[in-house]
Amino acid sequence: MFTHDEIWRGIDRLAAHAQTSPSGLARRAGLDSTTFNPSKRFSRDGSKPRWPSTESLAKALSAAHMDFAGFADLVAGKTPGRALQARALADSPDTAFDAGGLPRGEGWTRIPFPGLSLDNAYALTVEGDGMKPVYRHGDRLVVAPDDPLRPGDRVVVKRRDGTTEAWELGERSVQAVSLIALNPRRPDCRVKLTEIAWMARIVWASQ
Repeated sequence: MFTHDEIWRGIDRLAAHAQTSPSGLARRAGLDSTTFNPSKRFSRDGSKPRWPSTESLAKALSAAHMDFAGFADLVAGKTPGRALQARALADSPDTAFDAGGLPRGEGWTRIPFPGLSLDNAYALTVEGDGMKPVYRHGDRLVVAPDDPLRPGDRVVVKRRDGTTEAWELGERSVQAVSLIALNPRRPDCRVKLTEIAWMARIVWASQ
């Protein structure tokens, strides 16, 4: 059984895992920004502990892409045990993926990663500084090919010419998509969908 302090400490760790603050995690989950604030953890006079609702916790876990087993490990101060397939972003030939952008073939390693709730997620490691200041050399991008894409998402784009890069997704039509450069010194571009093999949303980055 987890204590009141442990549950709230777990939420703080969940926010850190999602690379945001408790209030930022609440906003990302579609909740009031004060839902997880320290002021909400006790009654106004400080005499009675308040607990997060199961609904708010479920929404926070979904926003952080973590399952409950992973959260339980965070509460207990453990590193949740799960491994993701991984390789370098620059070393991503066509043979490393199937038509949907899922890993296949050789050249993949496995890395430990906290309890991500997305079954088909995998990791790509940034090499070089072509995507600074958003992503730097050594950053690890966790991507989810099955996640729906929306304008404003950061995505990994695999083109049919063999290049694999990260962009911000702009407006999309039935024929083309706008890609916004993460490096301000690089130009944005508009690419025909026929020139793209697949796109996958970046759901987490180690920075």
